[in-house]
Amino acid sequence: MPDFTDPTQATSLSLNRRVFVGLSATAAAGGGTIAAALAQGSDFGKPHPPIVSEQDPAISVARPQVRYGTRTLDSYYASPRGAGRTTPGVVVVQAIWGIDSQLRDTVRRFAKEGYIAIAPDLYTGLGAPSGDGATDFAPYRAVADKLADDVVDADLAAAANFILQGAGGAPQKIGVVGFCMGGAITLRQTVDNAKLFSAASVFYGKVRYGTTGNNGVITPIALDYAADIGVPTAGSWGSRDTSILADDVRALDARLIQLKKPHDFFIYEDAGHAFFDDTRDSYVAPAASDAWTRTLAWFKRYLA
Repeated sequence: MPDFTDPTQATSLSLNRRVFVGLSATAAAGGGTIAAALAQGSDFGKPHPPIVSEQDPAISVARPQVRYGTRTLDSYYASPRGAGRTTPGVVVVQAIWGIDSQLRDTVRRFAKEGYIAIAPDLYTGLGAPSGDGATDFAPYRAVADKLADDVVDADLAAAANFILQGAGGAPQKIGVVGFCMGGAITLRQTVDNAKLFSAASVFYGKVRYGTTGNNGVITPIALDYAADIGVPTAGSWGSRDTSILADDVRALDARLIQLKKPHDFFIYEDAGHAFFDDTRDSYVAPAASDAWTRTLAWFKRYLA
């Protein structure tokens, strides 16, 4: 089951844990115009004009329907102009707010960076309201409660195959990235759809699998899935996050080190939950810019 954290109520104002301090070396080297825009954060933390417009001449945008079996899945899609058979792809997994304006912009940002990107609407057929500018978590929790793991996994696989089919079945490499609820779903893809994805990036996704909360010391069984992770995984969390604890991230990190699984985890000192969402007041500019840059570096390493 994905993480149904309320992103508006999941950030502590105080720090009481040891954290990783500073920005990564990758981001320090610079991450392009999108990273620079995220770092500046001017007029961010509330609804604002997109970083990458739908009218940007460097990309093309569509809202295709992805069909598999008896299911027809809505989606949001963007690709670089001139994308070819070997252009890598990215499946973008929604946060609790669905395919809202910020997620659509994120899809376009990946296209601007040279990836064919698609965000399947996991709420297709469930009657979810638009997430654009939404602040009330309750209606989305009610819809997200209807999600089933096997259907979500199949939706994401279908979205990845949509990219592959568009390239004539060429052997492209496909990554997966997700935020909040989508971060937890992305982490699950590293096991459930490990043969399909070549890289993953998790933004503040739930680490304890199969548990309903974060009370008490994390149990070994909650991290047993680590042995089955088959996808190189980057991850970005905030130390002020009260829903996904920094100590839990460290526990998973230690397990992956022991298992010699390729991964790159980072905990941002001054960030809380949903720090990448530049349309809401949870936004933290330095963490968002750095995490974006690290994700691009990770995808370049494993998807090129």
